[in-house]
Amino acid sequence: MAAGAPRIFVSHLQGVAVFDPAGDQVGRVRDLVVMLRVGQRPPRLLGLVVELATRRRIFLPMTRVTAIQSGQIITTGVLNVRRFEQRPTERLVFGELLDRRVTLTEAGEEVTVLDLSVHQLPARREWEIDRVFVRKGRKGGAFRRAKGEALTVEWTAVTGFSLEEQGQGAESLLATFEQLRPADLANVLHHLSSKRRAEVAAALDDDRLADVLEELPEDDQIEILGKLKEERAADVLEAMDPDDAADLLGELPTDEQERLLSLMQPGDAADMRRLMSYEDRTAGGLMTTEPIVLRPDATVADALARVRNRDLSPALAAQIYVCRPPDETPTGKYLGTVHFQRLLREPPPSLVSSIVDTDLQPLDPEAELPAIAGFFATYDMVAAPVVDEAGSLLGAVTVDDVLDHMLPEDWRETEFHLDEEVTTDGS
Repeated sequence: MAAGAPRIFVSHLQGVAVFDPAGDQVGRVRDLVVMLRVGQRPPRLLGLVVELATRRRIFLPMTRVTAIQSGQIITTGVLNVRRFEQRPTERLVFGELLDRRVTLTEAGEEVTVLDLSVHQLPARREWEIDRVFVRKGRKGGAFRRAKGEALTVEWTAVTGFSLEEQGQGAESLLATFEQLRPADLANVLHHLSSKRRAEVAAALDDDRLADVLEELPEDDQIEILGKLKEERAADVLEAMDPDDAADLLGELPTDEQERLLSLMQPGDAADMRRLMSYEDRTAGGLMTTEPIVLRPDATVADALARVRNRDLSPALAAQIYVCRPPDETPTGKYLGTVHFQRLLREPPPSLVSSIVDTDLQPLDPEAELPAIAGFFATYDMVAAPVVDEAGSLLGAVTVDDVLDHMLPEDWRETEFHLDEEVTTDGS
């Protein structure tokens, strides 16, 4: 990269695609790694945290970056695909430096860090942070409107970066990752420090946090839930899929379970208790209590309207269950299933009772995981009804829940393991 390259604000690098010299994309930037230095010396930019297509996060040294231009980063083509692990002397820019409260040295005034700029040193392949974009007044994120003068100052004009985070917000970090899917945001949270993870979780709304919790490893789930106020923890559990919430509750001490259940809506608490009464690796323990249920006199148009609900997972939207009233689980008599593809082939005014599939046997709530997996494999299903001895629909098991319990416990963190340096063309 040519000396004298223009200053780059780090917010412009988040999510930027990383390419090899042949033009093939190898990943996207998820954070920047810097090393704070003693005195007033600006931090050195060591490299980038790049997320590969496999979701593995690796470290890309700045010495391997040949160009940053037009919203893309070009590398030398040689990558070390060992998983990134932060060292004690390193700081993550998005995870640890943005939103921090620091002090303007001259005025002694506290300000909030909104952004940082980096530049390449002349005649060298070294990069460092040179300026800080801050806002005076109350705390708030870089992407949130707030009162207070915003200004750019030299790195040497502020103090407080070397201290442990105190009162650090999460708005800039959240704005940076707001377009991520829940699974990807969960991956971000997993790699943050415990303190920073709690700050980000506290700043998420209940529905978003519920979606993210469902994608996190069990230890992270318990840690985050334990740092929320009990009333909010109960609200987040209510927003989660019932089966995931029940699994999480089941990992807590009995007295804590009861406190949270007592704060939940009676109907939601009843669902939780019912799910927790089954063994973990059975259909009853795996099922969700909120499948699509319709009465026999509902029409195909009614069914398609329910399937269009954007909050439904693809697996739950794949079929509806026709039952006698009551419509909520446990329902009246289960009559059968209507598959989504069949709905698309029928006139909208047709009754769902006229196209119901009665041949497919439902799962027993006590059915164990191997039998459930065999059922899905045999019938090419993505969801299956769970029906009790009385013929009532209790819920539905989806293929993602089956996979979650069949994969190794650490599957979210375990990917192919290549520690040697490789070129991006696989050589």
